[in-house]
Amino acid sequence: MSNGSSDGSDSRRRPAYGEYATAEEQRARIQQPAITEALDHGLPPGAAVAPSEQPVAAASVRETPARTVDRLITAVLLGIGFVNVVVSVQSFFDVTSTFTRAMETMGIPGEFTNVSGPTGAAVWGAVAGISMVIGYVLTALVSWRRVRGGRRAWWIPLVGAVITYVVVTACLTVPVMADPAFQEYVRTMAS
Repeated sequence: MSNGSSDGSDSRRRPAYGEYATAEEQRARIQQPAITEALDHGLPPGAAVAPSEQPVAAASVRETPARTVDRLITAVLLGIGFVNVVVSVQSFFDVTSTFTRAMETMGIPGEFTNVSGPTGAAVWGAVAGISMVIGYVLTALVSWRRVRGGRRAWWIPLVGAVITYVVVTACLTVPVMADPAFQEYVRTMAS
């Protein structure tokens, strides 16, 4: 009586993960990596594996289409972020005109006058600009390290942008909230 079909092939399913290995074979594989390599290549436990038969290095196996797409998306997001930083940073050093236009657009009477002092637009605009540059540099470094380590990095530029914009918005809120015209507008709206 044969376990195979009439054409001589074996109809049993292939063993997976050593399920048909004897206890001795399992112990030998766990304790001696050389035996594991030999058995992986279908050789008897004492045989040496030729260098040409050794497994492919893990670094070359990891290069998959998904990893390439991740790298591409990460690079595109960092590129967009770089352009945004270059365009935005210079405007943070002259936010007084931006705040004046914003107040006119919102219908707030008066002119933005909180330019100097510890809560002034000159100080906090510069802090916002520097924060944006530092946020971008940190985001790019973390992204680069993750890509270099073979881990997914596409989400790092997105999280970095959100965190950076929260900090920048907080910096730009300080001079607006301390402006006398804006404070008067808030008081009249509250009453």
